[in-house]
Amino acid sequence: MNRPIQIALIGDVHRQFDPHDITQFNQPHYDLLLCTGDLANLWLWEGLAAARQMAQLQKPTLIIPGNHDTLTLPQLVAEIKQWPRLRRWLAWGQSRRLRRWQQALGPVQVGGYSVHPVPGGEDVAVVVGRPFAMGGSVLHCQPQLQGQFGVGTMAESAARLCQLVEQAPQQRLIFLAHNGPTGLGSTRESIWGNDFHPDEGDFGDADLQEAIDFAQAYGKTVLAVVAGHMHHHVKREGNRTWHLVQNGIHYINAARVPRIFEQNGRTHHHHIRLTIGDDVTVTVQIV
Repeated sequence: MNRPIQIALIGDVHRQFDPHDITQFNQPHYDLLLCTGDLANLWLWEGLAAARQMAQLQKPTLIIPGNHDTLTLPQLVAEIKQWPRLRRWLAWGQSRRLRRWQQALGPVQVGGYSVHPVPGGEDVAVVVGRPFAMGGSVLHCQPQLQGQFGVGTMAESAARLCQLVEQAPQQRLIFLAHNGPTGLGSTRESIWGNDFHPDEGDFGDADLQEAIDFAQAYGKTVLAVVAGHMHHHVKREGNRTWHLVQNGIHYINAARVPRIFEQNGRTHHHHIRLTIGDDVTVTVQIV
């Protein structure tokens, strides 16, 4: 590379994206913006409003749909409660809502089981994981995943991700997901640990971890894994680990919620800068 690649990362948006962000991420030094999704809080109109803001970006931008994107509130509850019949019935209309969401995003690329080359990096690509992930061992939004991608089980999801890794011509990879992988801790403060159950536990996605392991075994270099879903502020009190490096991979939880906040008389717009050079990867939190 002639110069290091600069990638901006934002986690779960939850309606918080405004003209300041458009100016910030259109700066020349950024080559790419990656977003972990969840543009809405609970309602489709919230996600569409945030999507229309993001559509004004001139910088290449890639987003993965989160569990708050295109799901209705009853559908989200049915997925959380794992009510099989209601999950299937309430999934009706999600494809239509997803098309509206994609249209509102304009030039922003929507990823899912896909590979995208990184601008400025001939040998670097982003592998986008399973959309609508909600953590744990359940394949959420199964009717949508089956219809859109032909993925009906967690094993099929893992196989699809491994196939993407194998077919990607690039040697160096960044994984973009809504929820992070398993294997990185099981306490409430862990980077993708469970903070809403008294037994705590690892709340990462096994299919994503399988794809990461496969990439390394296949001889690929995994530079970073970028995801969100599990917010930085854990329930009751405290904050979770948002960044760690393990086996040379930068694991980054970008879900600082709210990402726009007031502190010491200033308004802060949270994002993370990922810098990729020939021999080094650097992660810095920007507020």
